[in-house]
Order: sequence, then C-alpha cells, then structure tokens
Amino acid sequence: MLNKDKAYTVYSMNNDLLRNAPLIAAAISFAGAQFFKPFINLLVEKKFDPKLFFSTGGMPSSHTAGVIALVTAVGLKQGVGTIEFAISTTFASIVIHDAMGIRRAAGKQAEVINKWSELLEEIHKDGRFTEKHLKTMLGHSFSQVAGGILFGFLVSILVVTFDM
Repeated sequence: MLNKDKAYTVYSMNNDLLRNAPLIAAAISFAGAQFFKPFINLLVEKKFDPKLFFSTGGMPSSHTAGVIALVTAVGLKQGVGTIEFAISTTFASIVIHDAMGIRRAAGKQAEVINKWSELLEEIHKDGRFTEKHLKTMLGHSFSQVAGGILFGFLVSILVVTFDM
C-alpha cells in the first residue's frame, strides 16, 4: 500500500511525463514515421509491405525523425544555449551519422554477401548450403534522412505549439 507521499510522487511523475514536450515530440515522430513507411512504399514502389511497420531502413528515417523532434523541442522549450540542447544535438548527430554511414554500409555488405550466397546455393544444388539471406535494408539514403528531418521538425513544432 502506498502512503500519501508516494501516491503524490507517482501522480506527479505521470503528470510530468505527459507534459514533457520533447519526449512526446520524439515519440510521436518516431512512431509516426514508422507508421508511414508502408504507405510511402505503396506510393513509390506500388507495393504495400506490412513488414515495414516494424522494419529498419526506408522512407522516412524514423530514428532521424525522433532525434530531430527531440532536438527541436529542446531548443524551443529550453533554449539553444542549454546543456540539454547540446546533449540532444550530439545524440542526434551520432544517430543520423550511424543511419547514413555505418548501418547503410552494413546493408550494402549484406547485399554482396547475399549475392555470393545465391551463387553458392546454385553450386550446391544438393541442399547442403542453406544459409539464410541477410537483411539489406538497414540504413538510410540521404533523401530518407532528409524526410525524417522534415517530419521530426514539423511534428515537434506542432507538439510545442499545442503544449499546455
């Protein structure tokens, strides 16, 4: 059983979380960008792929949208001269660099490995070679990151504007 002080603390904590505009902006941006991926794929590729709801890669970059929303909301709420802005900007830079650099390179390497895997499957038709294909859509192109930046920025502006 909670005493009155603990009950107030839990209530206060929940209330503070619901009023944390940077956190809300980041969460909405991340989830929203992830939600739109299969529909954007439908428009561009003429194919609806429900796996994109939970997949990395694709348009827009949900990681980028989330961190840009965080940076924007922190800048608007706390100011760009604060340590919170510096921390969120550094964090965003690392996430975006990772998405466009390391994760994209890993996806390109997976494509090459998969091609070799297909060749080996052809050579070993007797079934001894049964390696699974590696996931190739890991990182993001510049346009996917740009889409995430725009989406995250717009969501954050809306969240901060309507913040009570």
